[in-house]
Amino acid sequence: MTQNNKHIAYISHGGGPMPLMGDPAHQEMVTELKALAARFPKPDAILVVSAHWEEDVPTITAATQPSLVYDYYGFPEETYQLTYPAPAALPLAHKIYEVLHTTGIAAKLDTQRGWDHGVFVPLMLMYPDAAIPVVELSLVKGLDAAQHLDIGAALAELDYDNLLVIGSGFSFHNMNAFFAPTTEAITAQNEAFEAWLQDTCSSEALDEAQRTQRFIEWYNAPGARFCQPREEHLLPLHVCYGMAQRPSDFVQSIKVLNKQASMVGWENV
Repeated sequence: MTQNNKHIAYISHGGGPMPLMGDPAHQEMVTELKALAARFPKPDAILVVSAHWEEDVPTITAATQPSLVYDYYGFPEETYQLTYPAPAALPLAHKIYEVLHTTGIAAKLDTQRGWDHGVFVPLMLMYPDAAIPVVELSLVKGLDAAQHLDIGAALAELDYDNLLVIGSGFSFHNMNAFFAPTTEAITAQNEAFEAWLQDTCSSEALDEAQRTQRFIEWYNAPGARFCQPREEHLLPLHVCYGMAQRPSDFVQSIKVLNKQASMVGWENV
């Protein structure tokens, strides 16, 4: 049965192709992504907002047969042979372009670019049959938080049945800290930022004006700049919340590479 609602999830996508390599430090993430796929109705199309693509304006993949972009380094040769032959969702791509323009946001379609690992790694785990049409949307250079909330608010007007929107990022993304010895100071900052993020997403004590302001001023949160030295892995969450404009329906805490991270979801938006 066709669902007339959108489902939205912000995910922490893990380190490069490591979730596909049986890495024990990614097992909780793999388990949770599979649980997310089971939780939502099987979508008719998937829109992924990826932390791994930045353009001058929001840009939408519109290649007929998208390739994969292996935007990671130093991994085994087989990780550069991965395939995810899902079809392109070209009608969805054009609807996204139109709804952004209608709301005054300049956008463009890209008929050349493929899907980066922020797209194909989680989708290989969630929907391994690669049968669901996919579109990827870029972030915007400058990484302005309010601008990405506005993009999400524009996408809330998208008329597309049974759509799954995935904000593919990582709620902890300090690369040096991933490979440094774990200390009390690192753990305290990690846990403080995650507590702030989960409260911001889910607390019903906040009204939407307060929640929006928190998202705009995210850098004032405890541990914010330690956990997100550069915020590209957080901003897919801003697009997700901009679409939902209400408290999240669930927040799941997981450990990835020995750091706490979050998955956040909205159902029937």
